[in-house]
Amino acid sequence: MGKFNFIQTELPGVVIIEPTVFGDARGYFMETFQKEEFAAAGIDHEFVQDNQSKSSRGVLRGLHFQKEHTQGKLVRVVKGEVYDVAVDCRPHSATFGKWVGVTLSEENKRQLYIPEGFAHGFLVLSDEAEFTYKCTDVYDPTAEGGIPYNDPTVGVQWPDCGCEHKLSEKDGRHTPFAQQDFKFFERW
Repeated sequence: MGKFNFIQTELPGVVIIEPTVFGDARGYFMETFQKEEFAAAGIDHEFVQDNQSKSSRGVLRGLHFQKEHTQGKLVRVVKGEVYDVAVDCRPHSATFGKWVGVTLSEENKRQLYIPEGFAHGFLVLSDEAEFTYKCTDVYDPTAEGGIPYNDPTVGVQWPDCGCEHKLSEKDGRHTPFAQQDFKFFERW
């Protein structure tokens, strides 16, 4: 029996991963990645960079992508709770422009794999959250791109976090989805 439950979402390639958690009065233990099991589930990528962020309630990061050095991401929350979103930006895809959202928390211990060709973002629902992610390529600030979190074409339904959304200046300036040419994602 495997140590992970891989759940396919309605967006091909976006996968929810539920680890097996072994717990007792002392705490818990779980594996968060195991190359062979992930490869058998279709997530057969080399991860080359690990990142971690800490954010307060209402912080909304995204929706981000990279035009070159495109990153697949394996994301999880180690403290708190977030609503995590992936948007299909692959112009040839049957789900182009569609999105999926999943609650990730330190309690449910779920992870989400977002492949190359998708925009990604999250909203912090708890007082604070620590978010970690493994990436399949290195971050390149010259290749940054994004979609407005409230883009009407995409229509992400963000949950109520109990306060106003807190965005970075650059996240407030993304070009609308309908005005972008996603040809850089044609190979995905």
